Amino acid sequence: MPIYTCTTTASKLTSDTKAALAAEIGNIHSAINHVPSAYVTVVFHELPQDSIYSGGVPASPVLVSSWVREGHPADETSRLATEIAAAVTRITSAPAEQVTVVIQPGPARFAVEFGRVLPEPGDEAAWAAAERNV
Repeated sequence: MPIYTCTTTASKLTSDTKAALAAEIGNIHSAINHVPSAYVTVVFHELPQDSIYSGGVPASPVLVSSWVREGHPADETSRLATEIAAAVTRITSAPAEQVTVVIQPGPARFAVEFGRVLPEPGDEAAWAAAERNV
């Protein structure tokens, strides 16, 4: 259901680091938003060294943006962003000032997964059960 895109400069993260970060993002999202981590997609987008700038100078941050279904409590969404930022810092060794996490909520009805419109938060069990019966 949620999609997390991690944007970095090329070769900043090893394959093992990407795997660890993807697993941790899935675990964090699952624990806070109460969906199976198997529903969490993490994509890594690597750009050439001269493609990311901060303050007009080349930079090498770790930028994490995501789309999640709106309707989750605001404090949980803030906790989600904070815990993911801490995980990025811990797993990648990037300084906290080089890590940015942005959570972008949108209506569940604006997304389709497994060929069906996503459920509203809290309706996941019925949605998953219907998927098994198809």
